[in-house]
Amino acid sequence: MHMTLSRSARGFTLLEVLVALAIVGIALSACLSAVGNLTRNNGALRAATMATWSAENRLANIRIDGEWPPLGKNSFDCAQDGLAMRCEEEVLASANPNFRRVEVSVFDGADPGRRLVKLIQVVPNAL
Repeated sequence: MHMTLSRSARGFTLLEVLVALAIVGIALSACLSAVGNLTRNNGALRAATMATWSAENRLANIRIDGEWPPLGKNSFDCAQDGLAMRCEEEVLASANPNFRRVEVSVFDGADPGRRLVKLIQVVPNAL
């Protein structure tokens, strides 16, 4: 007994398989690109979070100690969680002599020209 199959029941042609493989390849390439972007964004978010914590720590120390910081600029290391960072603190006079403006900027240790965050706080004279 000989059974003949119709054309639609025989399977896929080589061209159809190649087109399907090309589509799968393009989809996988897009997925890899998305994963790469997520990884980069995660690193940037981590650095920004650590930089914010460093700046907040300095400003919290000023508040807790009741410090009246001197006018001018100060620079110091402020690494967080293994990330090398550099903090720059600038204290400016305000219109009211009983207050000073403190600006803390945090820069990337690997790229010193790249500022990660800048926080500003007004400090009252505790005297």
